[in-house]
Amino acid sequence: MKLPEPHTKTFSTLVGEIENGQIKIPQFQREFVWTMQKSAALIDSIIKGYPIGTFIFWRTNERLRSVKNIGKLDLPEPKPGEFVDYVLDGQQRLTSLFASLQGVILTREDGREDNFSQIFIDLEAQDSEQIVITDIASKDEKSLMSILNLLKGDFMLLASYPDKYHEKLKNYKNRIESYQYSIIQVKDAPIEIATEIFTRINVSGQALSLFEIMAAKTFDYEKNFDLTEKFQELIENLKPLNYETISDATVLQVVSIILSKECKRQVILKLDKNSFIDIWDKAIDSIERSVEYFRNFYRIPVSHLLPYNALIIPFSYFFFHHKDKPTDDKQRYLEDFFWRCSLSGRYSSSVESKLAQDIKRIDEILAGDLPTYDWSIDTSPEFIKDNGWFSTSRSYVKAILCIYVYHQPKSFNDNSIVNVSNYWLKQANSKNYHHFFPKAHLKKQDYFDWYINHILNITIVDDFLNKREIKAQAPSKYMAKFQAINHDLETTMKTHLIENLDTFGIWNDDYEQFLSERAKVVSREISKRIIKQEIDKKGQSNLVDDFEEELTTIE
Repeated sequence: MKLPEPHTKTFSTLVGEIENGQIKIPQFQREFVWTMQKSAALIDSIIKGYPIGTFIFWRTNERLRSVKNIGKLDLPEPKPGEFVDYVLDGQQRLTSLFASLQGVILTREDGREDNFSQIFIDLEAQDSEQIVITDIASKDEKSLMSILNLLKGDFMLLASYPDKYHEKLKNYKNRIESYQYSIIQVKDAPIEIATEIFTRINVSGQALSLFEIMAAKTFDYEKNFDLTEKFQELIENLKPLNYETISDATVLQVVSIILSKECKRQVILKLDKNSFIDIWDKAIDSIERSVEYFRNFYRIPVSHLLPYNALIIPFSYFFFHHKDKPTDDKQRYLEDFFWRCSLSGRYSSSVESKLAQDIKRIDEILAGDLPTYDWSIDTSPEFIKDNGWFSTSRSYVKAILCIYVYHQPKSFNDNSIVNVSNYWLKQANSKNYHHFFPKAHLKKQDYFDWYINHILNITIVDDFLNKREIKAQAPSKYMAKFQAINHDLETTMKTHLIENLDTFGIWNDDYEQFLSERAKVVSREISKRIIKQEIDKKGQSNLVDDFEEELTTIE
């Protein structure tokens, strides 16, 4: 990278370079938000000879996705191989200048139009007053001239104004046209440096996201590749599957893992542009097949229940290399991997490093071998009772919720399947979550909150039951009502892993018995999904440490 070079340019030079497509607004710049009044104040400063700050351009022959040019006007693309000056600092000022001095009609994001030809010179204003204005309601028409007419009007128009204004008109026009705009040009810098410069000088202090940088870096005009548009296409495809909450960062990590078996930020930033574009469609296909597998085989109906978004990454890697659904040992080993990560707090910290380790385990599964693990899983009922405090931020809790929905829980009153939605599952007080022993009922018995809000006390029901029918009644009371109208209530409750109404302490409202009996059932369900290894017999200290780390992250 060469040292930045200072330049000055006149307005006509800047306008020429904008109109021929040499100056562009990169995608990672924010939208143009200046009002016409603020733009008028900028022109006022120029007329008075005040400094308006320095523009910083990044000169490169790379082609980035740019915002619809300056002011969203349809301006030409530069010829292949030609340099482009991308605006790193000064987008609001430059767009204001161009719009104001060219009389542009700008369409805002909300559809509102601003006509920048309606910015005027007040020929009666003194130098100490605002000379360039937008509010002309109380002004004499003959004492006003638009900026556009000042710069582009012919001699006859200027001569039509009273003689007393001619000297001012001449001076103001000359000041605008001869004003030297200060520019610093950054040359021969990679996009990572350019975006870092942008981040540091951005007055809002808001750092660019990795996705914004990669969207700029991977844009290819000839290949019609726009990462932002491609990601939105993926999200639209996932909406009918209720997996639209997958993040853009996760998608980048999938591509990186496939290309390099790593997904740290610095690795993603160094990915080859052409390799990224070439692999995109296959990577997206692997994500979609992972989602289908989560939905169909593990019966996880919505992405909010997925214990970690990060699980999409190793599974996408698997399906990238394995074109069919896994069967026999591979299916079993992959299931073991899923639940070990979900139940252990695996991706609560150091996610990128752990993913790099786990891709090696996926390679073993692809080869038909059972991986070894350096963390254990305790499937015992006692462990579930001791570590089941309810928080939807905990992967352990989400994993058990996934086991609950696997059994397709039915409505207590009519045995219909409960609808589970991403919208309802955003918060711990979701409409889908019901405390089988209601909180108000248990608080009267002086139970601690963490013991009341326990995953073993949670059932997944619909809003009608949760809010209107059950409320704060003791289980023996509200379940008696359901027993009277649902003659197959025993079968219904088995879909909630409540296997026996008589032995689960329901009729005598025994919370301790209920937790103990349900813990046994959940323990059995977890055990079905885990392939026991030697490490699982040696103790659970590392698992407890992971839980503590996860709880710290939540707090």
